[in-house]
Amino acid sequence: MPSRLGGAPKSEAERSRHRDQAHGWRSWYKTARWQRLRLKVLQRDGYTCQATGALLVGKHPAPNSPVVDHVRPHRGNPDLFWDEDNLQAVSKEYHDKVKQSIEKRGRH
Repeated sequence: MPSRLGGAPKSEAERSRHRDQAHGWRSWYKTARWQRLRLKVLQRDGYTCQATGALLVGKHPAPNSPVVDHVRPHRGNPDLFWDEDNLQAVSKEYHDKVKQSIEKRGRH
């Protein structure tokens, strides 16, 4: 009997495509509008992690590479997603470890 859950993604690219289909808002990150807003936030915050004070001088996927993070999770809400005041520059390390852990626990 075939699995009702479907097969696991075979690659990171396939996993990403699946998530993009499940969450339409993920395509917003691929727009020129997001890239402009991201750069504006990084410049505003002086390429400094707003949580740790670390300089964001690394190239992805370095721990000190810049990530523009939503202070309050947007969960597909376009007003929160595009709100410059809801964005902050953080390090990839902080974002992937601390911030994601906080959000998974249902806090923000």
